[in-house]
Amino acid sequence: MPNASDLPRHDDPTGHPRQPPRNAPERQERQEQQARQEPQEAQDAALSATGRAAAPLAVGGRPLTPGVAMLATAVGVVSVLVGGLLAAVALTGHVFGAWRSPESLTPGLIGAAMLGTAPGLFAVSRARGWHEARALVHPLAVVLVGLFTVSLLNAGHLYIARGGSVVPVLFSLGWLFTLGVLCVCALIALAWQYLTPAQPLGPRGAPLPGWSKPALAVLGSAWLGIGTGLLARPGFWADFVPWSVNRPDAQALGVWALALGVGVLGALAEDDLGRTGPALIALPGTAVTVTVVLACRAPAVNWSSGPALCLVSMVAGLLLAGASGRLLLAKSLAQRPRN
Repeated sequence: MPNASDLPRHDDPTGHPRQPPRNAPERQERQEQQARQEPQEAQDAALSATGRAAAPLAVGGRPLTPGVAMLATAVGVVSVLVGGLLAAVALTGHVFGAWRSPESLTPGLIGAAMLGTAPGLFAVSRARGWHEARALVHPLAVVLVGLFTVSLLNAGHLYIARGGSVVPVLFSLGWLFTLGVLCVCALIALAWQYLTPAQPLGPRGAPLPGWSKPALAVLGSAWLGIGTGLLARPGFWADFVPWSVNRPDAQALGVWALALGVGVLGALAEDDLGRTGPALIALPGTAVTVTVVLACRAPAVNWSSGPALCLVSMVAGLLLAGASGRLLLAKSLAQRPRN
């Protein structure tokens, strides 16, 4: 007796038994592959929008420890608050800081640098490994340790030692205490990070183009050289600053110049745009905020001097390096092959 499935259906005009389509498994496989590809495309778009490296991820390396992520976030919050305060007061022409400065431009530039690097610091916690964050975390450690050391070496210039009105004295005390705490936390976080077991890194996903390497080497060496000179011999190198500075001003500016040089040369050593995502955010941000302060306090700068021309070139180099790096990284993502 025939089965019910073998009988002709009323909606089948031919009267033949209904057979499943032969390409059903292939169609189902294509649908599953498309379903897997769409979340990957959405993830790549999200990574590109948030500043994380969107180039092919290099396997291996050290995982990013929670200590480094928390340190970067904490310093980012402090940078927004303190840096924004210093920059805003400097734009009004008033002098405000942990020590007495002859010009409002120096504390304004320090605040601008803090404010400009904050977005990159917030992006560190979204990095997928230590190799993507170290190009910015190493300069961060240089800034924290350097500014704390400069503050201790010039303790006699601080408002907490010389006295003054209540607000500068309290700010000076908070400046010293916060730098000390963050400096200790940075050393502990870096020690913890480097004690974490590591695996060999895979091939670079987005190498730097050859034409950019000489320019990055010159730019990084220039910032590193002027920063080292201002730190080691501030009495001599302070004459190369195109506005009036005292000893703590010169050394604090030297710390930031040294950190910028370490960051640029560190990105050059990485030789992979995918490993410099947070740094690519911090470089143009710092250049923009510094440019705003310099433009608003332009009368305090001796623009006819050679150091002023060099400063403009070096700040423009930071902006070009960061912007071109972001464009090349986006181009690398667009050319990334799809599985």
